[in-house]
Formats: sequence, C-alpha cells, structure tokens
Amino acid sequence: MVTTSAVVLCLLLGVLAVFQLLLAFGAPLARFAWGGQHRVLPMALRLGSVLSIVIYAVVAAVVAARADLISLNVPDSVIDVTAWVATGYFSVGILLNLASRSKPERIVMTPLCAVLGILCGVVAMG
Repeated sequence: MVTTSAVVLCLLLGVLAVFQLLLAFGAPLARFAWGGQHRVLPMALRLGSVLSIVIYAVVAAVVAARADLISLNVPDSVIDVTAWVATGYFSVGILLNLASRSKPERIVMTPLCAVLGILCGVVAMG
C-alpha cells in the first residue's frame, strides 16, 4: 500500500509540476490556480509556480525515499518528519482551495489536494 501510494503521489506531483510549468510560461490556465483571479499569471505568481515545482520535487523525493523507492543521503528522521510536513501542507491546501473565489479551482484542486494529503499520509504512516 505504501509503495503504490508513493508512486501515485509522485505521478500526480509530476502532473502538477507540468501544470505549474505551463502557468509559469504564461498558459491561460490560471483560473485553476493562485485564487483563479487571472487568465494568465502575472510575473510574481509565475515565480510562485516555479517555486511550487521545486516543492513538488522535494516532496516527491521524500515520499519516494520514505517508501524505499530511492535512497537519499538524509537521516531517516528528516525523511519521516518531512513526510508529515508534506501531509500537513496538502491538508492546508484543501482549506485554501475550498476558500478560493474560483469555482474551477475549488472543483479541481480541492479534491486533488485531498487525494495528495491522503496518499502522503499513507506513506508517512508506512
């Protein structure tokens, strides 16, 4: 269950990273992210999308390490704590997406954050 959860989580994070990359390059998909107030993100939010990609990569590495899919030169205690921090991050994301003024963001990103939070929790408990 932990391995499957980690793989699915990493795949979903990969999809989200591609989405954020598209936003960073100016794709007109911003109604699904960052509050949905823009069609195309302004520069500051594009930089936020780039930062999101970095966060997703770190979370994916931590989750993969926690599930023993890869080895990181990091103490297990750091991996364990970071996995729980990531679980909390996605859990907070549920609330933030629910509060969005953008209906498309609420409809798409809220359940996605819930799935990410659950998968991350499964891996963290693993």
